[in-house]
Parts: sequence; C-alpha cells; structure tokens
Amino acid sequence: MSAVSGPAPSPVPPAPPSDPRTRRLALGVIATGMLMIVLDGSIVTVAMPVIQNDLGFTPAGLSWVVNAYLIAFGSLLLPAGRLGDMIGRRRVFLAGIAVFTAASLLAGVATSPAALIAARFLQGVGSAMASAVGLGILVTLFTEAGERARAIAVFSFTGAAGASIGQVLGGVLTDAFTWHWIFFINLPIGIAALAIAVRVLPRDRGAGFGAGADVPGAALVTAGLMLGIHTVVKAEEYGWGSGRTLGSGALAGALIAAFLARQATARNPLMPLRVFRSRSVFAANLVQVLMVAALFSFQVLVALYLQKVLGYGAAGTGLAMLPAAAVIGAVSLGASARLNARFGERNVLLAGIVLLVGVLGLLTRVPVRASYPVDLLPVMLLAAGFGLALPALTALGMSGADEEDAGLVSGLFNTTQQIGMALGVAVLSTLAAARTERLAADGRTAAEALTGGYRLAFAVGAGLLVAAFAVAFTVLRRPEREAAREPAAGAPRPGRSPAA
Repeated sequence: MSAVSGPAPSPVPPAPPSDPRTRRLALGVIATGMLMIVLDGSIVTVAMPVIQNDLGFTPAGLSWVVNAYLIAFGSLLLPAGRLGDMIGRRRVFLAGIAVFTAASLLAGVATSPAALIAARFLQGVGSAMASAVGLGILVTLFTEAGERARAIAVFSFTGAAGASIGQVLGGVLTDAFTWHWIFFINLPIGIAALAIAVRVLPRDRGAGFGAGADVPGAALVTAGLMLGIHTVVKAEEYGWGSGRTLGSGALAGALIAAFLARQATARNPLMPLRVFRSRSVFAANLVQVLMVAALFSFQVLVALYLQKVLGYGAAGTGLAMLPAAAVIGAVSLGASARLNARFGERNVLLAGIVLLVGVLGLLTRVPVRASYPVDLLPVMLLAAGFGLALPALTALGMSGADEEDAGLVSGLFNTTQQIGMALGVAVLSTLAAARTERLAADGRTAAEALTGGYRLAFAVGAGLLVAAFAVAFTVLRRPEREAAREPAAGAPRPGRSPAA
C-alpha cells in the first residue's frame, strides 16, 4: 500500500533551455552516455576469449561476464525510470553515469572472475539508471516536433551503430593493449560527460514521495524480471523443457502477474496501467521485443561467423562490421528525421523492417567460404534499415508519454529492448547450437556445421521480423477519429495525451 492515500502529485517539468547551443550540448551528453553504455556491451563480447584465458574463467563461468550485466540492467530499468519521475530525471541520470564509470574502473582492475562479475553487475545498475531516464529527458527537452525528431535520430544512432563501433574498438583495444582497456576507456568519457551534464542538463523536480512509493511493486517487478531474464539466458545450458527452466519461468511469470495485479489497485503505482492505453506505446514495445530478438543474429552471430568460420581476428571482425555502422549513422543522423516528418514514423518503420528482412534473408544463404565483397558487403549496406527503423520506433514508443510518465515510458522502452535481447540470445543461439550439433553428427566439417547453425538462426530471425512488420502494420493503423483528436505535430500537449 502507498504510504499516503490520494493521487501522486505531477512532477514539475524543467523549463527547456532557451539557448539552442545548451540544448545541443545536453543532447550530446545524453547521447554520449548512451553510446558509452552500448559500446561497453559489444566491446566485451569481442574480448571474452582473452578475458577467459587471463582470469581463468570456466566456459560456463565466462557467460556471467555478460549475464551479470544483462540481469542487473534489464531488471532495474522500470524502477529506475519511475524513480526519475519521482526525484528528478537529472539526478538519476547523473547518478547512473557516476555508478557506471566507477564500476568500469573496478572491472578494469579486476584480477579474479568473481571481481569482474561483481563489477559487471554494478555496471548494469548504472546503465539501468542512466538509460531509463535518458530518453525521458530528451523528449521533455525538445518540445518542437522537428527538433525532437532530429534529437531522437541522434539518440537512436547510439543504439543502432554503437554495437558495430564497439566491435571495432574492442578488437583494436584488445589487440593493441590489453582487455583491461575496454573498461578503462570509459573513465575519461564518463568523467567528461558528468562534468558537462552538471552544467547543461535542466534541473527538474519530480513528483516526490508524497503519495508513497510503491515499494512492493518495485520489489515484485525487479524480482520477476531478474528471475525471468536469468531463466532465459540459462535455458541453453539446462534445456527449455527441463524442470529447472520451467519452474523458474513459472515463478517469474507469477511475480510479474502479481506486479500487474498490484498496479491495477495501488494508489501510487510504479507503472500506471494507463500507459498501455496508448496504442503506439503498446505496439512499439511489442515490435521492439520481436525486432531486437531477431537482430541479435546480425549483431552477434555474424561476428561469430566471421571469427569461427572465416577465421577473422578480433580487429578484422570489427573492421568487417564497420560499413554497417557507417550506413546506419548516415541514415539515422542524416535522413531519418526528414523521412519521419514527410512520410510518418509508421511508414518509415515498415520500410526499415523490410530492409532488415532482406539482411537476414541474404544471410540464410551465406556460404562456408564466403567472399566478403560478394556475400557480406551487401548485407552490411542493407543494414541501413536499422537507421530507418530504430528512430521511427523510438519516436512511436515515446509518443504517448505524458510529462509525469516520461521516465516510466522511457524505462519501459529500454526494458523491452533488454527482454528482446535476452530472448534473442537464448532462442537463436540455442537453435544454432542444436543445428550445428546435428550437422556435425552427420559428418559435416566444423565450418559446415557452424554455418548451417547460423543459417537456421538467420531464418528464424527473419521470421521474427516478419511478425514485427505484421504488428506494426496492423496495430499501429489508427482509426482516423483517434488521429483527428491528437494535437498537430509540434503543438503543445494539453494535460494527458489521448490514446495513440
């Protein structure tokens, strides 16, 4: 129960800085913070073989370098987003960057598997705090439709191209120095981001705890998401039909169900169910789960194919993925805002998904002895679909957010991204491994067996993208009477947004 009855007071919105330069600096700080977080994830995957040899990780223990981060990040996004609505998003963002930077130092100096795993968990905590409110700050900072579209394009670029950039940077740092520098690189970036953020981010005053914090709700959703993500990432080890997987999955589902039941009755809920009355919020989050799960196969399995089948090194793998980062950046930063304004986010999203289906469709035919210019470069160039789809999807996901719920909706959008990633890791990697084992048992060479496994994962990923297209095409097709009731683009939103 809430500590005090009655509705929660609305947060006091910050006055957006009138100086365009200050707003651009604020956007730069938010984007830099997000880029640092995204880079960290892909940098680590490239360096994991070296980390395993240096610190003496077992094969099973090595997965926790990723899992510890993923579990903390994914399970804390919703509480962190709501905390930003209550105490101020600027405070939570600054605290998150500080925690992430300090944890990066601890990870860089780690001398044992336990120390590195603990530091990675703490990095996940800081990432959740900063990521949960970053998008909420952005949409309240840029209120004019054109400015907001351009700002979202910059923000989306950090997620779309950051993973590819991270693979390049991770390979270079690992080969040129040591794996420790994949974490030390965060220190100057984090310190500089904090120094600038303190000066340029507008001060905001949250709703406060006057109506009581939903502590039971926070405990239920954190425990449910933490257990659920843990179940998914460990399903490959124990098997999807094992008693351990089914039991922990059922318990996670029960915790989430209890959380939703509480949200329907709590006086000051952590996640007011009204946010799901916005069709754009609901559909964008569902599309994101399907899309991110599918695109795990591009971001991770392509890198594994380059290394394990074609024999590329860490730096070579990163450079091979560089054209994808370049075209994603060119589209998301250069064209996406104009395309969204002219054709609408929904249409641009659909076009981006079609291109991404083409990416995975081409990968289902990738040969064992691939020629990079013939077989892989076209795939990298079609990755421009990321640059179209992600800014449009982000704009749709935040379009139904009121001032009082911007932090929550931002946290929700990031949470579904992590859920999609966890599902992609578990489902697609499991299918690829099972197919590889069957082909190897049939006498295929290691390279042929691995390629066959990756092809299956690419095909399933393409199917998930087709499902994402279907959801976006049908659910986001709003009745004209609803669209007519919405304010024109760029017009101020009075009170609460209508259902989108």
